[in-house]
Amino acid sequence: MKSPVSFRRLYALCRKETWQILRDPSSNLIAFVLPVVMLFIFGYGINLDSTAVNIGLVLEDASPEARHFADNLYGSRYFVVHPAETQAEIGQALTEGRVRGFVVVPADFAEKLERPTGTAPLLVVTDGSEPNTANFVQNYVTGAWNGWIQQRAGERGEAPPPGITIEPRFWFNPAAESRNFLIPGSITIIMTVIGALLTSLVVAREWERGTMEALLASPVTRTELLLSKLLPYYVLGIVSLFLCVGVAALMMQVPFRGSLLILWGIGSLFLASSLGLGLLLSTVLRNQFVAAQAALNAAFLPALMLSGFLFEIRSMPAVIQAATYLIPARYFVTAIQTLFQAGNVPPILLHSGLFLVAAGSFFIGLTALKTRRRLE
Repeated sequence: MKSPVSFRRLYALCRKETWQILRDPSSNLIAFVLPVVMLFIFGYGINLDSTAVNIGLVLEDASPEARHFADNLYGSRYFVVHPAETQAEIGQALTEGRVRGFVVVPADFAEKLERPTGTAPLLVVTDGSEPNTANFVQNYVTGAWNGWIQQRAGERGEAPPPGITIEPRFWFNPAAESRNFLIPGSITIIMTVIGALLTSLVVAREWERGTMEALLASPVTRTELLLSKLLPYYVLGIVSLFLCVGVAALMMQVPFRGSLLILWGIGSLFLASSLGLGLLLSTVLRNQFVAAQAALNAAFLPALMLSGFLFEIRSMPAVIQAATYLIPARYFVTAIQTLFQAGNVPPILLHSGLFLVAAGSFFIGLTALKTRRRLE
């Protein structure tokens, strides 16, 4: 039985495609420059950690106790404190967005603090239009208050007020920095875009330049044609993946705890789906501009919105949650974040790998069905 692949012809086609890549500046920009630029944008442009939040402070009590507590707020690395004389003044600043909240120390602060209960009321007003920041301000003011009460009791030689002592432990991300999971997730988005863009142009380019007729007139089989369009760009994609991982680990100091071999395996499976998607669009549309635009819309938006990179999937409506199971980026986000933060966790990696095999097989198989050895 005749083999569907002639390795001699496949080598010649891959060599032709490689020379085409080397002569095409856009492919090199997409493969090597765009990933690094996007990684820096995602890595430094997106940050879910709230630090140095602007808050106001109104001291209606001029007692030493009130000033001592105010000093505690001024010394916090999480706040930039703006003093004000009245609530109306700082309320105007909150309305104008110059502060995200304010604390009011009432006139009877010191008096109530000396009572047997040892507590005094504080007014904390936050900007509810940004709930995450509002919760951050409230929680950190509460933490600053509890810390100050403990410090004050120690300085006065008194027993600290009874309460619950919390000792936080952050597994997998000890620094509790959002960039440690955002940057690995952003690599997924980058590879989705890069993979789809690279192959969205290759078949359409052949049609636009009129070279597809020569290929169809040759004895090249459909399998050889598809493999010659996938393999060179697979190599480019893998190089881009390891380039992104290297920049993230070495320059951005994001810890990588997994195996590079497993990363290569999972990355190859994911590239099969993204390259297959781009090649499918290029085969169907036959126009470079239209195929590139379709690849961006079909790859970037679903990967960004439905992969769990930025938005928690379990918080989405049930119908949208069900739709996320069809997005290959969801599984690669889980896999690469696991490799970066937890290391080699076989159940997670195996589950993600199986779904990526299915996704890659679907897109490449559909492309094979749409590829015909005729001009129409």
